[in-house]
Amino acid sequence: MSVDQPRRMVLLRHAKADWPDVPDRERPLADRGRQDAPLAGDWLVSQGISPELTLCSTATRTRETWKLLAPQLPKRPKTVYEDRVYDASPGELITVINEVPDDVHELLLVAHNPGVQGLAEVLTGSGEEDARERMARAFPTAAMAVLTVNGSWKSVEPGVARLDAFWVPHP
Repeated sequence: MSVDQPRRMVLLRHAKADWPDVPDRERPLADRGRQDAPLAGDWLVSQGISPELTLCSTATRTRETWKLLAPQLPKRPKTVYEDRVYDASPGELITVINEVPDDVHELLLVAHNPGVQGLAEVLTGSGEEDARERMARAFPTAAMAVLTVNGSWKSVEPGVARLDAFWVPHP
């Protein structure tokens, strides 16, 4: 694949987590989260999105979200559980994205707020106005922003992406 071809990036906030008396990193999904994660996978399939690589936070709730979403996809992508994605700022997430190999065309990032929403807002330089406004108002659990970037993953920086879609499981 040429580095000049557009690449698609899906930014997924983990599904709804429970609040048991455990460290934050170990919080599991709540019942609603276990219902919403497969819906996110169904939506990706309905949009013809087939990630080749998933970068997933190592937190329990993100791993559970991915485990419930992945079976919905026609082909399971390579998965990398990346500790740097947990509690990461938009800048830290960009650093991780910049390391994605150029042969990856579609990337799924499963992470946390406020980093995911901040990343989506920082990267988005253009796109459908209604979707941009909805995303700026709230980025709820299991929500996804679908962004297109031109050039290599190394060239991803603020303002370079187009927001193609913003999906939430419970509008």
